Amino acid sequence: MNNKTIIVVIDAQGGGLGKALVEKLKGMISNASILALGTNAVATSAMKKAGADQYATGENAIIFNVKRADIIVGGIGIISANSMMGEITPKIAETVSSSSDIKVLIPVGKCNICIPGTEKYTIQELIDDALKNIVNILYKSGGV
Repeated sequence: MNNKTIIVVIDAQGGGLGKALVEKLKGMISNASILALGTNAVATSAMKKAGADQYATGENAIIFNVKRADIIVGGIGIISANSMMGEITPKIAETVSSSSDIKVLIPVGKCNICIPGTEKYTIQELIDDALKNIVNILYKSGGV
């Protein structure tokens, strides 16, 4: 049985955020399995090319596989129904937001969600901060 921590990365549209997260996670954390879940084939393909260990596409795949997660990572829109140009369905948003797993959400501005204070950071700085949080979570849980 695989005892690796499962980090689920969820992305939509072109998968650029997910791709960056997968690349960096693979370079930083060797004892975790990265499961990339895309709302569409383009997003999934980008995360697959970035080195995800497993990957799946679509609403049902996301809903089914989120249950396997220890940590869920993505843009903040993954908890907001109809965000990312409608690619995050109400069922996806409910499944992710209702999960008892730790969620590391990056406050990207394409989802009509404004988080004051985040505008002073670049997307790269926000990704780096998210990665630091993931490493800290894994370290505290004994997963690193």
